[in-house]
Amino acid sequence: MEYVNPILIKMVLLGGQSTGKSCLLTRFREGKFEKEKRTTIGAAFVSKKIQALGKNVTLNIWDTAGSERYQSMTKMYYRGARAAILCYDVTDKSSFEKIRYWIGELQENEQFCRIYICGTKKDLIDNDPKVRAVSNDEAEVMAQDLQTCHFVTSSLTGENVDAVFQRIGEDYVKNMHSYPENQPKTNDDGDESFQLKPSSHDKASSSCSFASCFKR
Repeated sequence: MEYVNPILIKMVLLGGQSTGKSCLLTRFREGKFEKEKRTTIGAAFVSKKIQALGKNVTLNIWDTAGSERYQSMTKMYYRGARAAILCYDVTDKSSFEKIRYWIGELQENEQFCRIYICGTKKDLIDNDPKVRAVSNDEAEVMAQDLQTCHFVTSSLTGENVDAVFQRIGEDYVKNMHSYPENQPKTNDDGDESFQLKPSSHDKASSSCSFASCFKR
């Protein structure tokens, strides 16, 4: 199928080292499980076309390094991102606790980025429930606080992987009018029509200016 004039969505994958971000992306992009573990250095970029609510959508995805030594570099990938998948390993409680760090980073650097929480390695707890370190209730509470979605995925089996990316595409299409790049340009706007000025936002606001964004 030909995709003409697609909607472009910039995304970032965030999470600690070994949380399965690259495996998640490989499963989504190529439909296969990456058996050999590899460490992302800096960030890797992939693009994939999908259809969401009848619209042609291109997901431009940055897979960022989870190692702490690369965290200062990761901020450059936040700018202009409209979705972020925050990954944690369901068998590693510390990886879940680290999500709070990424939430703070996004809220500080890119207010129009919607967050999605993604637990990885579901196949491990399916095989042995005792290895589960993060309860579904804990993750759901965080998702409710952010007014967003929580997915539990397996890159090995593919369970729920496509659902994460499909939901991102659909949410963006539903709320396209709320993003600055899609606002109508008036004759008086000139070259600054889509520029966000700090003075135009109430710093005390508890939420973004559109319903699809997360709570601060």
